[in-house]
Formats: sequence, structure tokens, C-alpha cells
Amino acid sequence: MKAILVLEDGITFEGEAIGAPGTVVGEVVFNTGMTGYQEILTDPSYAGQIVTLTYPLIGNYGINEEDDESRRIQVSALVVREACEHPSNWRARWTLREHLRAKGVPGIHRIDTRALTRRLRAAGVMMGILTTELTREEAWQHLKASPRYEEFNYVRMVTTPEPYVWDAEGMKPYDAPELPGTRYRLTLVDCGVKYNIARRFAALGSRVTVLPCTATAEDILATRPDGVALSPGPGDPALLGDIVEQVRKLVGRVPIFGICLGNQLVGAAFGAKTFKLKFGHRGCNHPVKDLRSGQVTITSQNHGYAVDPSGLEKGMEVWQINLNDGTVEGLRHTSLPIFTLQYHPEASPGPRDSDPYFAEFLRLIDSVRS
Repeated sequence: MKAILVLEDGITFEGEAIGAPGTVVGEVVFNTGMTGYQEILTDPSYAGQIVTLTYPLIGNYGINEEDDESRRIQVSALVVREACEHPSNWRARWTLREHLRAKGVPGIHRIDTRALTRRLRAAGVMMGILTTELTREEAWQHLKASPRYEEFNYVRMVTTPEPYVWDAEGMKPYDAPELPGTRYRLTLVDCGVKYNIARRFAALGSRVTVLPCTATAEDILATRPDGVALSPGPGDPALLGDIVEQVRKLVGRVPIFGICLGNQLVGAAFGAKTFKLKFGHRGCNHPVKDLRSGQVTITSQNHGYAVDPSGLEKGMEVWQINLNDGTVEGLRHTSLPIFTLQYHPEASPGPRDSDPYFAEFLRLIDSVRS
């Protein structure tokens, strides 16, 4: 089945459909990771986006039942150079094509993803439309009439509909009894959480209560947390003033750890604004420098916005920066138990360099307890 991808600047790519038939509009972005396509597909931070993978052969280890990072595929559509039809891996249950089609998600392959990526790097990310049913002119008119990515509050679309718990035994109902030997009670505000964040905390002896993004500060404190984590998530953080207000109410009352979008929410709570990056940071190889120690960490990233540190209030400072473009990669308060990371320490997919920050947050909790 033929498919076409039309960008808002009029450039059109023709290829073959690899997913469900239909038409979708989204912000076209690219990810430079060589592996991890299943985690990328199910990462809620990609909601509303048509994701291009720059590695040329995708799907060669198939799709399995274990590597999903949320309850469904989150991307609007997938763009690859070539989709592997004969995966080889003992865990594989489906091909990439079978999985996309079963989940109702469109995709396209056999296009020049290198040319597409170069266009997005030069001009910046832009809106696009992927269709198997419209002509090029019909698709172009549909795209021009469609709302833009930054007009939607995607966090409300991807957050959990109901609270739940995650401990050493995995995901459980909200009212599940606490396991003996639990060392920490954490509350994770789901703005688009990846399951591996809860897994990493649980592996360190935590019971993680996951609440929807609509939870108030009072709802969060009612869970009696030792600490609060703010998750990653999609969309423009400028639309999330209601969540920022709740973060402000938590400051000084409980230790706080912000991840990705959580970093931006904490920054906003301390007076900073955010700005949109030209083509974002999406991949598994981004170098980040810790300004305290000088240590460089290779990180997994997925964000299109960054914190402008010029408006930060006294007490909150930048402690990590991106070595590619100098943007903020972490904030830390000088006296309160609060720190944040702009990247993904759960690294799913990606390097494990930043995994120790989960333990660092728990040590921060211990310091408050003592």
C-alpha cells in the first residue's frame, strides 16, 4: 500500500505503508538511537508526534511483550528507511509491521530518512501529515487546516486515568498492601511516565504510588510520601500552569525529583520560562556535564523544550548542562531537597550512566529523615 508524508513546507516523501491505513497529522521529529524502537513507540513523551528513526534498518529484533514503556503505542506515526520483515530474537512475538497494524498506528518505510532528517535539522521540526488515503494536494490542504502541536495539552491525554502502585512485585492496584521491608514511600506524578522510572525506584526498595497529572498538592501529600517525583511527558510546558502551581505548594514540604518535563515544571515553579528547541534532543548519545564534579555522562534524551535559566529565583541553580548546545540539563536547589534532570535516567532505551541518580534521590530523602 502506498503512503505519503507531506511536511508543512510542502516537501513530500512517497513510500510504502507499514502500519494501519489512514491519515494522521503530527509534529515530525527524529530520534538518533540505533536500538530501542519499541520503547520509543510506547514513550508517552512522543504523543502527537510523527517519529522518524535515523538508523536505516528498524525491527530486526521484533516486538516482544516485555519492553513497552506505557499501556499503548504513543506516537502518532512511525517513519523508517526499511522495516525488517524477518526479525531474529528469542523474545520476538510480532514484526514491526504486524504490531503497528494491530494497534491501528500508521507507518511508512522505503523513504530517504537521511534527507528527511537533514531537512528537519536545517529548518527545525515542523508539522506533517502521513496518509495512505489522500492525494498529495488533499493531504496538503488537510495539514494546513489542522491545529499545531503546541496547541494541545497532551499531558492530559497520556496520564493514567486511575492511581496505581508499583513495588518490587510490579504494577498493582492502588489499594494493594505494602510489602514488608519497604524502605521508601514515593509518589510519582504521571505527566507521561515511562514504566522504567517506577521499576528503578522499586528495585531500590521503594513503593511508588502513581497519581494522575490532575492530582493536587493535597492529594499528593495525602499519600504520605517520603519524596515526590515529577515524570517526563509530552507537549509545551507553558500549557501546564495548573501543575506548576501544585509544585509550588509542595516546595519545602517534601523532597522533589523532576525528570525531563518534571525538570521544566520545577524550573517554572522557581520563576523560569521555557523555549522550544529547533529540532530537540532525541537519542541515546547526548553528553551532559555535571558542573559540580566535572563528570560527563552519556544520556538518553527525548525533549523539544528547554529551561531558560535567566529567570530562576535565588536558591535554584543550574548544575548540569548539555555539551552539544549548552542548554540546561539539571537544576538543584542550594538549601532545599530538590534536584532535577532534563534527560532520562531510567535510560529505556539508552546508556546506564545516569542510573545512579535514582539512588541519589533516595539518599537525599535519607538526609532529610536524619
